[in-house]
Amino acid sequence: MGAGRAGRSLRPRVFLAGRRPHSKDEPLPATLVQRPIISVRPDDRLCWPRRSGNSGTWGVSVMHTTTLFAAKSRSSFLQRHYQTLITLSLLAVDVLGIAASFFIAYRLRLLIPLPEPARSVPGFAQFLPLLALQVVAIISTFFFGKMYHRRRTRYNTDDLAAIFSAVSVGTLISIALVSLTFRGESAIADFPRVMVIYAWLLTIVAVVLGRSIQARIQRALQMRGIGRTRVVVVGAGEPAATVLQRIQQNPRLGYDVVGMVPYDSQKRWDDVRLLGSLDDLSRLVAREAVDEVIIALPEASSEDLLNVIAKCDRSTISIKVLPDQFQIMAGQLSIGELSGLPLLNLRDVALRGWKVSLKRAVDLIGSAVGLVLLSPFMLLIAVLIKLDSPGPAFYTQERMGLDGKRFHLIKFRSMRVDAEQSGPGWTRPDDPRKTRLGAFLRRTNLDELPQLINVLLGDMSLVGPRPERPIYVEEFRKRIPRYMERHREKAGMTGWAQVNGLRGDTSIEERTKYDLWYVENWSVWLDIKIILMTIWQTITGEHENAY
Repeated sequence: MGAGRAGRSLRPRVFLAGRRPHSKDEPLPATLVQRPIISVRPDDRLCWPRRSGNSGTWGVSVMHTTTLFAAKSRSSFLQRHYQTLITLSLLAVDVLGIAASFFIAYRLRLLIPLPEPARSVPGFAQFLPLLALQVVAIISTFFFGKMYHRRRTRYNTDDLAAIFSAVSVGTLISIALVSLTFRGESAIADFPRVMVIYAWLLTIVAVVLGRSIQARIQRALQMRGIGRTRVVVVGAGEPAATVLQRIQQNPRLGYDVVGMVPYDSQKRWDDVRLLGSLDDLSRLVAREAVDEVIIALPEASSEDLLNVIAKCDRSTISIKVLPDQFQIMAGQLSIGELSGLPLLNLRDVALRGWKVSLKRAVDLIGSAVGLVLLSPFMLLIAVLIKLDSPGPAFYTQERMGLDGKRFHLIKFRSMRVDAEQSGPGWTRPDDPRKTRLGAFLRRTNLDELPQLINVLLGDMSLVGPRPERPIYVEEFRKRIPRYMERHREKAGMTGWAQVNGLRGDTSIEERTKYDLWYVENWSVWLDIKIILMTIWQTITGEHENAY
């Protein structure tokens, strides 16, 4: 394989990231950066944009297929073969989960009586060939679904959906293979169909639990310095500063910043190690045992990008490119053509026509069902608030919603009644104005539940940009470009920015980028995803910056 690749031309081909017809087409909510990634393959193959390096960023793949830890001088066997061992361990976890689920499903079929004609169930040994087909089918589906690629983020709703889909498809394939392979055999005739359902459900649970445990072990190893990716940032200006900041803020990404190779010698970089000039990049990569190079240039031309890429030894490292000019393309992209000339089409609003009615129908049903199911719990919270501190249980505040229309947002009171005697202000983590119960309600976002009434009345939606107070809107619209465009959709109880940790006293500019991306890329499935992420974060307490 090595000889075959050595004979291929390494002339890079650069492709711009367009929209992939896939539910995960989310260029903005990157764990590392918020811009699409342009990448290069040495083997002349065009691939669809995908989440680059599993770090949460969408773009075109840049990975050489034999990268990461090749030809590196490492201090231990575990370091040298870390990614291979991680992949094998993940494979073992999946196989064990599938096998254990199949066995438990068999036992459940024996233990749980069913209202059907009595039939003797064959011994477990007769089902071993079926188990083998089940394992092969599901594992193959995982491989085709790229579920053994390196990831840098926690498991989230996307991963749960991928596991659900892969196990379901794998189960259907195994049933088809069983029908074709064992046709006419007694084991198939006596095969309990309900056992398929048990095995399917149990496999989903087992794979999710197994992969979660494996991910925790992997993170623990990374915290001990094992399996971390040594990265060099080549860049200048705000893009390079953003990349460095995100890496430092997210140690779970598994990156160790070796240093910086400045593209612009005029700017000072006091908080990062400077490795040398761009001309020395190839030698620096070898000397520092670098695994990955991230190129972050402001308004970089193709010549600039190719100049940097040419100086990297791409046979042993991976390369990711962050061109700054794409930060303005927060909208949904599609590829068109003009007499054979490829064009990128930008669409600014996704919620139009019948989709508005569809979203309103979902809001009506969701808010009505939510109020009915949660009313006893909400009544309990109201009583506890009255017992905890003097004042009303509910609190209303003027906010700005769709098309700048003002409305009164309803919340459970979480602060003292005199909280704003000195004027409005942002809530701080240790804010003394919060009541004892209020601190808990804000941390879990339970204080937002009464907004189901706002949704039912039509002032808000279940999902959308969070509404701000008019006094803040006037301030933000003056200093943040396109800020008012987020008001082209109803305000939401939860939003894309919030489930990505942008809540509380966080950057309004960053929050606006996420809100605009949501407005321009809305879909029913995106709303469902955000709702599920909100529920999951509430249950697990993983809300970031909620206080």
